[in-house]
Amino acid sequence: MRMKQNKKSLSVLFCMMLFVAMALCISGCDDKQTEEAQSEETSVEEITELGEGKTQFLFTVVDKEGAETFFEIHTDKEIVGDALLELGLIEGEEGEFGLFVKLVNGIVADYEVDKTYWAFYVNGEYAMSGVDTTIIEEGTSYMFKVEK
Repeated sequence: MRMKQNKKSLSVLFCMMLFVAMALCISGCDDKQTEEAQSEETSVEEITELGEGKTQFLFTVVDKEGAETFFEIHTDKEIVGDALLELGLIEGEEGEFGLFVKLVNGIVADYEVDKTYWAFYVNGEYAMSGVDTTIIEEGTSYMFKVEK
């Protein structure tokens, strides 16, 4: 009978040791993942500051390969398109629906050539107005992304 109790006690002890070992393994993995996440977060994306003025906004360009380029725009203009045109970041043609942007940050997107175009986003959502009519709002980010 005592032998049965010893085996049961050893079994319980073994299970507890196994549980502790697994907990240490898991917490060790979490620390590694946390360290990796922190190092990724602390690697600051390069942001180029352009222009002068009292108003500022974040402007992102996403090319065909998905590479992002970040700008902090400073301007006294009231319209996003006017600020970007003034700084030479965008070029396009006037059409019946406003400015049709073909060049952003020196990158061409031409629908007639390869079925790509520059899509305009406000705070990560497809814009409901053109860049040439969108009023700059404090704390808002703007983006042009090549799409097909």
